[in-house]
Amino acid sequence: MSIDIDTAARVAKLARIKVEPEALPALAAEFNAILGFIEQLGELDVDNVEPMTSVTPMALPRRADVVTDGNQQAKVLANAPDAREGFFAVPKVVE
Repeated sequence: MSIDIDTAARVAKLARIKVEPEALPALAAEFNAILGFIEQLGELDVDNVEPMTSVTPMALPRRADVVTDGNQQAKVLANAPDAREGFFAVPKVVE
């Protein structure tokens, strides 16, 4: 796949990046270099490669999935400008 100057200009416009017309050939060349590198990566055989979480083997830290700060409904609602029946009350905004 090859990126021409018109395509590079369109990508810059879609990305909302201002690129001067004289810089478009260099931008197209950079896009082509990136796409060439991606094509090289696609040629690699990765069938027997295990997924990794990091470049160094490590175990992710685990924590217990427990509620540590619950049952504070009264404290939370104490700061509400309007609370009714244990909930925040807000004015109606849709007719």
